[in-house]
Amino acid sequence: MKVGIYPGSFDPVTKGHLDIIERSSKMIDKLIVAVLNNNSKSPLFSVEERVNMLREVTKGIDNVVVDSFSGLTVDYAQRNHANIIVRGLRAVTDFEYELQMAQTNRIMVNSIDTIFLTTSLQYAYLSSSIVKEVAVNNGDVSKFVPEYVVKKIQDKLNIS
Repeated sequence: MKVGIYPGSFDPVTKGHLDIIERSSKMIDKLIVAVLNNNSKSPLFSVEERVNMLREVTKGIDNVVVDSFSGLTVDYAQRNHANIIVRGLRAVTDFEYELQMAQTNRIMVNSIDTIFLTTSLQYAYLSSSIVKEVAVNNGDVSKFVPEYVVKKIQDKLNIS
């Protein structure tokens, strides 16, 4: 069984994230979307809120499971018998960092490979940071995130 991990902050989940989830879920038997609990960041949403949002927007994809973790991705992958880490690439600037991480992970656990999916062109510019910046300034984020997430952002920021 091919088990993959798609780790990330997902603060909030964007249509670009969903693009990677949908496409990678067709390549493997089970995809675990793993929300990283990163204490060095100040997220808009709690880990639990991000997990719940991801569960809602992926509920129609049968082989996707949503979970959270802290620590090293390779350790989490091993605990979950995953042999693939999925990463999305938006631009060349992502590639250098992601390649370095993939090589480091491969040295640490040589049974785990990283696959890179280039983000679909319509989402190449999109990041959670951009979504938050637009939302905080009362901009319309409906083109960037699923409708369910739009409502969660509005509720969180007290925007009507």
